[in-house]
Amino acid sequence: MSDTHAKSRHTQDPSPWVTRYAALIARRGHILDLACGSGRHSRWLLAAGYRVTAVDRDTGRVKDLEDAEGCRVICADIEAGDWTVAPGRFHGVVMTNYLHRPLLPKLGDSLLPDGLLIIDTFATGNERFGRPRRADYLLDENELPQTFADKLDTVAYAHGYVAEPAPAIRQRYCGRKR
Repeated sequence: MSDTHAKSRHTQDPSPWVTRYAALIARRGHILDLACGSGRHSRWLLAAGYRVTAVDRDTGRVKDLEDAEGCRVICADIEAGDWTVAPGRFHGVVMTNYLHRPLLPKLGDSLLPDGLLIIDTFATGNERFGRPRRADYLLDENELPQTFADKLDTVAYAHGYVAEPAPAIRQRYCGRKR
């Protein structure tokens, strides 16, 4: 197996951070997979029995999910305001490998009481390993716990180097709405 194939296969697996903490979301709950990309988390969540709203500006890689029971696919450029996150709508929100800071407060608002926010994305220092490199797309240490401190109780937080699926500096956060 080539290195390229191995990496491609591995990165289609859901984030271990997401799979670990999604179990804390209400069974059969409605989950927003924001910036869903290839849909790896949407697919995993659907298979686990959740209802999913998958949102991305390019939904070409999730066309097969449009007819899946319990799934709604929305094509929208959320940074341009094509779609807004509805308040108090979701039992869980999953966001990986994506950061748009103006959206962060809306994520906490979009949760139902006891809803769970799960984020796994890049952090300052990642520029040594590759993209993203711009500070606009890299979280500062403790940024997520501080951002959500007034609305969410931190369930778990990690910041630092990870080797898999590729070397990176990542920030991982899981918070529950009060």
